[in-house]
Amino acid sequence: MNQKKMITILLIVFMIGLSACGDRSTDNASPQGEMNHAGMEMDHSGSGEVPEGLKEAQNPRFAVGSQAVINADHMPGMNGAEATIVGAYDTIAYTIAYTPTTGGERVTNHKWIIHEEIENASDAPYEPGAEVTITADHMEGMKGAVATIESAEPTTVYMVDYVPATGGEKVTNHQWVTESELSDQ
Repeated sequence: MNQKKMITILLIVFMIGLSACGDRSTDNASPQGEMNHAGMEMDHSGSGEVPEGLKEAQNPRFAVGSQAVINADHMPGMNGAEATIVGAYDTIAYTIAYTPTTGGERVTNHKWIIHEEIENASDAPYEPGAEVTITADHMEGMKGAVATIESAEPTTVYMVDYVPATGGEKVTNHQWVTESELSDQ
């Protein structure tokens, strides 16, 4: 096979592969509030380590060890999944926009980082529009990125284990789901 034919075949295979990846639009959010993480590697499971200074919730609606249903679609298979509560913490949860330190498109409507995952965090909550540096490593290129706060919500956040509702491997120590994103079974 000559080199031109080989390049043409590889190009066709590459384009078919790209089209199979689905819609990679850069709209800020879908009607359901999905985040824009086009082309990014998400670290679904975590180590279970919590940021320094994060306080356990004294009276969480969902106790550690209890079950709840996730009503959020931060990532595929999350919405409708049954979760086991691994940790419950009182803090400020932020929706942010940032450009990954590894390059690529700007991520918008990322849910969630928490107050304790902001470098040199102030004592007071940040207002929308504030710029902060992220210490969380939930996704490739997140740690060390400068982010713009899009929203702030005082809440209880939960670390959860779940099996995606769409099937697949169990996700452990996922950070974070807010109290409003969980419901009783």
